Amino acid sequence: MTRPKILFALTSPMSWVFYRGLPRHLRKAGFDSILLSSSGESLENIAKEEGVESISVPMERGISPLKDAVALWKLYWIIRKARPDVVYAATPKAGLLASVAARIAGVDNIVYSLLGLRLETTRGLKRFLMWVSEKISCACADHVVCISPSLCELAIALRLTPREKTVVLAKGGCGVNLDRFTPKSLCSSDVQRLAENLGLAGSAPVIGFVGRFVKDKGIHELLAAFKRLRETFPDLKLLMVGDFEDGDPIDAAARQALLTAPEIICTGFVADPAPYYKLMDVLAIPTYREGFCQASIEAQASAVPVVTTNATGVVDSLVDGVTGFVVPVGDSDALTSAIRKLLDDPKLRAQMGQEGRLRAEQNFGCEAIWNAHLQLYRGLLVIQQSKSVWRKLKIKRAFDFCLATLGLLLLTPLFLVVSLLVRIMLGRPVFFRQQRPGFHGSFFTLFKFRTMNDGCGADGALLPDAERLTGFGRFLRSTSLDEIPELLNVIRGEMSLVGPRPLLPQYLDRYTAEQKRRHLVKPGITGWAQVNGRNALDWEQKLALDVWYVDHQSFALDMRILAKTLRQVLRRDGITQEGHVTMPEFLGRRQEKA
Repeated sequence: MTRPKILFALTSPMSWVFYRGLPRHLRKAGFDSILLSSSGESLENIAKEEGVESISVPMERGISPLKDAVALWKLYWIIRKARPDVVYAATPKAGLLASVAARIAGVDNIVYSLLGLRLETTRGLKRFLMWVSEKISCACADHVVCISPSLCELAIALRLTPREKTVVLAKGGCGVNLDRFTPKSLCSSDVQRLAENLGLAGSAPVIGFVGRFVKDKGIHELLAAFKRLRETFPDLKLLMVGDFEDGDPIDAAARQALLTAPEIICTGFVADPAPYYKLMDVLAIPTYREGFCQASIEAQASAVPVVTTNATGVVDSLVDGVTGFVVPVGDSDALTSAIRKLLDDPKLRAQMGQEGRLRAEQNFGCEAIWNAHLQLYRGLLVIQQSKSVWRKLKIKRAFDFCLATLGLLLLTPLFLVVSLLVRIMLGRPVFFRQQRPGFHGSFFTLFKFRTMNDGCGADGALLPDAERLTGFGRFLRSTSLDEIPELLNVIRGEMSLVGPRPLLPQYLDRYTAEQKRRHLVKPGITGWAQVNGRNALDWEQKLALDVWYVDHQSFALDMRILAKTLRQVLRRDGITQEGHVTMPEFLGRRQEKA
């Protein structure tokens, strides 16, 4: 059986750090993964680490119409060739290009992961263009995974996506490796050496920051708060884990302070921030906007209290007054006050750190997020299978209706002749009507030409079938002319041209669980059992063939059955079972053996 395939698309290879462990988890659960992003060692390393395939496609983070068009073209052909069951696209540019390419390529399941909204802090034409980009990504997706509850509400409020398309996996975030991010009480010799190398080996308090050095991260407010706090805590240090970016740059004075102030330590980009949290007393993230803020959860897992803002996304990452403090966006005075409160009270820091670790363990472990991913993809495949079956059913219904209508029109002269002969030979009524169980066991009225008379015994009861079946009736059955009125059942949608034959209502309670599966499709005028022995088979064989058809039904198989039926009718094969005029009563497995 082919394993379902998921293609993950990100813009930058640096973003794969947030998905480490997920492809391996999915592989164990039966899914294959393909990782796609711009080229870089991070892409190659994580693909090798996870044991999955990787593909690189150059993608610009900014607006670049020509390069974006080239990337879209490449993505389309890659997706067409890979034929993934699910395309999961995250980050703005990959989200836009991969979602559009997947939609054009006809992928059944497209997931766009909304990791944040840059348009929150932009204005004018740029904001409008970002809104359009996000709108297109969401419109192309079947499901929009929002990384936090507040981001989900914002996306809905901005009319980017309807609520019914959105989902938040578990409690939000990307998950945190609880074995890597541990409390500072578990410091190793490597962490101690790191502290010495950074000049943080003493008892001086340390405020930490993890992220990009840009305006939207509140760098200016952080520097202002740090300057005021140094008046009270002269030996206070600021540990800045991250690096500068050209997009949304901080002003020249702030940049100079970060690069030259001896009390500020800038590490540059680090692949693994886990040991750096153990050097901090407080993590400060005075951000203007976030999708969720992974650093906040990593700090809490490391038992470090967090001070952040009430911005979208990050507000979901902690509990105000329990695992840290929430202050208004852009308010450096409130930021200063909250950090001072924690620096003044080591006991409060420890308490909030313990609460943060407990919260991370309960809600944000990697396993919880990975299992939420797994549940999402399994659900999508079930929906995909249902859609596929539904498409097949619609095609089959159209085929049945057209062919049955055409057949009834062509057979109208024969229909009228047989009706007249039945009326003369057997009397009224011309049609045999009987309730039969059909699709999912629902009952309908079956139409056939009458083949038996109403002969009764001395007690007034009907005679056995063999005595009431006339020579004319045998002729109708042997030529299958008695089945012509069932075309009316097909036109009405109660039956199909091909499917298990509709049997008697009393048999429903006698089927095994496996045999009952014959009712998962509409009953047919002919079927797999009819062209493989018909009434010459015993009940076990016949019902087993019905269930086989349910599991293997296709248009090609239906055409094959119809062709064999025509040949069989002309040869009059399998009309009766030896010793019976048609078939003996089905008594169920236990009664038959008895």
